[in-house]
Amino acid sequence: MELNLAEKLAIIKMIYSMVHADGIVHSGEINEVGKLMKLIDFDSNQIQYAQNIEESQSVAILQKMTDDKKKGLTKILEDLAKSDGFVHEKEIELLNNVLASMEV
Repeated sequence: MELNLAEKLAIIKMIYSMVHADGIVHSGEINEVGKLMKLIDFDSNQIQYAQNIEESQSVAILQKMTDDKKKGLTKILEDLAKSDGFVHEKEIELLNNVLASMEV
């Protein structure tokens, strides 16, 4: 998935939000984020930067992505939610909100 910087940061923000959605960072989530860091090519500095992006700005960036990129993000978030062996209600809620905001 070829991403520009804005898209990458918006996706990183969503990844960070998903990891923290249930209030507990599980080892499976940490492992999955490690894989995503290689796949999407980002580092911990970009995670910190992405946290400072306003949610509305992030959503606006995600809305402008191509359908293929939106599908890729959906898969990333679904896999991340499942990575700890249990999909928490707050993770489902976040995923549904992201999908609705991207109009998928």
